[in-house]
Amino acid sequence: MPQDMPPVGGYEPVQYRRNLPVRGFRPAWYLVAVAGIMTYGFYRVGQGIREHNELAREKMWSRIHLIPLLQAEEDRDLVRRHLAQQKMEEELLGKAVPVYNGDRFVRPTYAVTPSNVTK
Repeated sequence: MPQDMPPVGGYEPVQYRRNLPVRGFRPAWYLVAVAGIMTYGFYRVGQGIREHNELAREKMWSRIHLIPLLQAEEDRDLVRRHLAQQKMEEELLGKAVPVYNGDRFVRPTYAVTPSNVTK
């Protein structure tokens, strides 16, 4: 029996890998895109923190500017209560009895003071 021999010129090369077209971008471009997205995200977070700080500062200053108004309201309320209490005392006692030495309004204090004060 004759032995099979390779053809003259040899066999064709065996294609052991697939010749598929490369899909997508190079991995370096994906890394650049992710870095860009993260940079933009950190920029927006920084803007948000800055805006939050500005709003907190504005809130603090608005409260500072409202203090005189609130103090005036409290003073008006105290005067109204004081006059109502004087009217009630006059109705009960028949005459206005001065508690202090003068007629000047003194803000009532609710603090406990010691009986003996040492200097």
